[in-house]
Amino acid sequence: MTEAVSVTLEELSNGLDFATLDKAFGPDSLGIIIVKNLPDHFLQLRSKVLESISKLATLPEEELKKLELPESMWLTGWSCGKEVLSTTGEPDFNKGSYYVNCAFYKDDKLEGPEPQLVEKFSDFKTYVLPNVWPSEKLQGLETFKADAKQLINLIISTAAKVANNCDSYISKHDEKYERNFLQRIIKDSTCTKARLLHYFPNTGEKKANSDDWCGEHLDHSCLTGLTSALFLDESSGDGKALPKLPDAEAGLYIRNRHGDVTKVNIPKDCLAFQSGLALQEISKGFFKAVPHYVQGTSIPHIARNTLAVFCQPDLDEMVNDTENFGQFAERIVTGNH
Repeated sequence: MTEAVSVTLEELSNGLDFATLDKAFGPDSLGIIIVKNLPDHFLQLRSKVLESISKLATLPEEELKKLELPESMWLTGWSCGKEVLSTTGEPDFNKGSYYVNCAFYKDDKLEGPEPQLVEKFSDFKTYVLPNVWPSEKLQGLETFKADAKQLINLIISTAAKVANNCDSYISKHDEKYERNFLQRIIKDSTCTKARLLHYFPNTGEKKANSDDWCGEHLDHSCLTGLTSALFLDESSGDGKALPKLPDAEAGLYIRNRHGDVTKVNIPKDCLAFQSGLALQEISKGFFKAVPHYVQGTSIPHIARNTLAVFCQPDLDEMVNDTENFGQFAERIVTGNH
């Protein structure tokens, strides 16, 4: 069975050898790499942010309404039941999502793309609308905004190191590839998006479909940074975090390059990065987007929270011969809703 490649942050910073990169992203790979030995504050940040997602997802309806932006096609702020399950075509009420634009990584004053991009792509509300944050007066969410930004910035800075290695790997196989292209995109973009996910507890009966919590799909990012999931027991209403995975079958599944499905376990003190469709376009198919889905648990009252950061280009960056990222993303987003 193919396993995910694991490296330390120091190894990543020093530069990975091509054999390791080939195992992570090559023809026989899963298209994902796990990074360990992260900064000491990562674990505490992860716990605080992922626990906060349950607080956000269970806010009163009137508070959640304040966080909804339908004009963004539900890709800024709060969203639930706006996507469809690939297996049934029905609205997906199994999870709630809270989307954040990550332009603050480049400039901490920004809550959306740079003004010139907003003006140029004014009709593409999916990407140009600024963030809507929950009030800091809400119980359990007092430091949510600051914590989320700090964790997202850590993930993007790590993604930039992954990108630097990917650039070297692509350059080895394509002499025409622009030097440091992927790293530049990730460091300079004001269109990267984060998605904080809350998978609601089920009724305790195992579903028939393998992708009931999150249907099999491809990310349209260049690289997607992932935390390990936090499972919480919501039976008593306080959302107590569980020390270990409560169900061996629940979690992230990846379909490898040969069509075989593998469960990927991300340790709680690690981050994972997988390749998306924009990278597939930019690399002219050298990197492949990773088909993946999330399977729920059969245990009642158990919720699953996680964070995905979709590192992607600015809207005006060309990703293939005919489309900039704005055109590319709009085509894909329209098909998902």
